[in-house]
Amino acid sequence: MITMQITVKIKLQPTKKQADLISATKNEYIRLVNQIVSEYVEADENLKYSSKDVKAFLPSALKNQAIQDARSIFVKYKKQRIANDRLEPENQREIKVPILKKPVSIWNNQNYSLQSNILSFPVWLDGKSKRIAVNAVLTEYQLNKLTGKLGSLRITEKSGKYIAQIAVDAVEEHTDADKTMGVDVGLKIPAVAVVEGGKTKFFGNGRQNKFIKRKHRSTRRKLGQLKKLSAIRKRHDKEQRWMKDQDHKVSRQIINFAKEHNVGTIHLEKLSGIRQTARTSRKNEKNLHNWSFYRLAQYIEYKATLAGMKVKFVDPKHTSQKCPQCCALNKAKDRNYQCGCGFIAHRDRVGAINIISATVADGHSLPA
Repeated sequence: MITMQITVKIKLQPTKKQADLISATKNEYIRLVNQIVSEYVEADENLKYSSKDVKAFLPSALKNQAIQDARSIFVKYKKQRIANDRLEPENQREIKVPILKKPVSIWNNQNYSLQSNILSFPVWLDGKSKRIAVNAVLTEYQLNKLTGKLGSLRITEKSGKYIAQIAVDAVEEHTDADKTMGVDVGLKIPAVAVVEGGKTKFFGNGRQNKFIKRKHRSTRRKLGQLKKLSAIRKRHDKEQRWMKDQDHKVSRQIINFAKEHNVGTIHLEKLSGIRQTARTSRKNEKNLHNWSFYRLAQYIEYKATLAGMKVKFVDPKHTSQKCPQCCALNKAKDRNYQCGCGFIAHRDRVGAINIISATVADGHSLPA
């Protein structure tokens, strides 16, 4: 049995009064967390607080959750400060006290319920804790994911839209499939997958990706000349949402391809230093440093795990240069790879083939 925690996002449709209550709750929650953190920092210790020790217009359950969040923030801050103090004076940097700015509130799994498209949770109303029932929009896909053990509930709001994020312990049986598949990620072609035996498929549209990114950059540049900073931030958020959506689609297609061909193990390149080692043209340099290869690898990893597949990270050295037939090293011309032994293939396909048999490294690579 394989267990991992995923987050299911659900669109909420609160009434005007409910929306006001949720907004007030989120603002008060963040205010309380920041207040407790500042008190911990001033005392320089983890104070033994309970819900009775703090004053806030919040139900006791939310007070306790805010105390836990503040404690976690303070512990992390103190560890950073201690580590910084151990450095030589010239290497030390200023460690600032974390201050949360984005309004959010969190309920543990004992203080909310989700039944028949109704999400129920407590807020502060008329001087006491009272539960409200908010309409939730649930798809068939979300209902299937919510069958596991439910964890904490987090509610956020953006541009007047309220989203409930529920942590779920998803359990999947391990697959009996025995084939290995190599996946090579890149810019011109977002991903290439090769299954043992040679079955190959190319995923995504690199030209479209670069066009969309150039379009967003051009728009942001014009907005910058007009000093419209708020519009620039919105444009950046829109671009990021589009990029994440592309990664979700590509990763889902890769896992479906793996299922179709009886794949039990997926090999991915260890991505540490990809921006320093990847060869790219000057016109692609901005795309290389803005695209999240690590996020795509993460999506592939967690979706593969849910499907019962193993994911292993391998050493990427020479994967795009080594000939799969004679092991000679050759440099590809553009996307065309040709070896003296007569082997000819697409460069990214060569990389994916070599990833299948590459040496397995540890799976903890730095974000790329």
